[in-house]
Amino acid sequence: MPLESPLLALHQARGAGIAEYFGCLLPAHFTETRREYRCARETAAVADKNYRAFFNFTGPDRVRYLNAILTNNIRDLQPGQGATSLLLNPQGHILAELDTYVYPDRILLATYAMIRERTAATLEKFIIMDDVTLEDVTENLGVVSVEGPKTRNVLAAIGAPPISAFSELDHQDATVSGVSCRIVRRSPGGVPGAEFISNRKDLPQLWETLVKAAQAVGGGPIGFEALSALRLEAGIPWFGYDFDETVIPHEAALDQSHINYSKGCYTGQEIVERVRSRGHVNRKRVGVAFHGTLVPPPKTPLFAGGAEVGVVTRAAFSFALGKPIGMAYVRREHNSPGSRLSWSGGDAEVIELPLRAATLPA
Repeated sequence: MPLESPLLALHQARGAGIAEYFGCLLPAHFTETRREYRCARETAAVADKNYRAFFNFTGPDRVRYLNAILTNNIRDLQPGQGATSLLLNPQGHILAELDTYVYPDRILLATYAMIRERTAATLEKFIIMDDVTLEDVTENLGVVSVEGPKTRNVLAAIGAPPISAFSELDHQDATVSGVSCRIVRRSPGGVPGAEFISNRKDLPQLWETLVKAAQAVGGGPIGFEALSALRLEAGIPWFGYDFDETVIPHEAALDQSHINYSKGCYTGQEIVERVRSRGHVNRKRVGVAFHGTLVPPPKTPLFAGGAEVGVVTRAAFSFALGKPIGMAYVRREHNSPGSRLSWSGGDAEVIELPLRAATLPA
């Protein structure tokens, strides 16, 4: 049964369309998808990100422990910094995507609620001789976000600290309309944005404050129909949709964004290095544009010369290109930009993601 956002009743009272995303019931749309898309592109859009699970790590060995099991460099992060990593099994397959936020006295790890129990079990299993305590704090925390070119105006209006000097995933304490939260710089595809991690009981007040401030600059709330299109245009894959435990980082095209190659050993490193030295994989996640207006569903086969050469993971209508785009795993012989493909609904073509700035709305 799908999990529910703690803001679900609030969204339903406002007439939002609800659907399942990341195993959670979340808003698909509040108004017209195109309007919400343009809010994110032109002004400011507020999103419900309550599909997360959270774990606190305390103890003197917490940094060493997480650095030994995650693919990115946790060892050199300072308090107020963060990083996105992968958790791999010994065969190099992706068990989870995780964000780590370093505090002076602990590390907060965020992943997906749909893999909460499995991830907790895996993290506990690796704690053997380390002096580390793991605490599941999912029931206490939630997330809402704002993104778009007028994010700075929204933050100023609600009294939040400016984040222009932050690096990606830097974070600090803030108070918004009396609500204590942690503000994180999150700039999807380079678009200015911030996330607010707060106590779940305070989320309705925080949501209303952000929506009101966004509406004051011409923006408003955004659902996951528009967010999916935006993330596809930005070339940002979603865990559980575009990559999961069936693939390794190089196949998922995450080998340059989620892995630090100089940090030392971690679980799955041997496979990662072996594939890296080989120089290629037999299939890879790429962008695909579909001719016409039909949006192919997930798991749609892709063909070249009558042979099946790939499969779609996720697709949506791109308002920038005026046609559907998506992500797919395509065999090496057919996954370079410009390669012609077909599917049951028509023709397709491999494209570069993210879309170039010239193709995006002015």
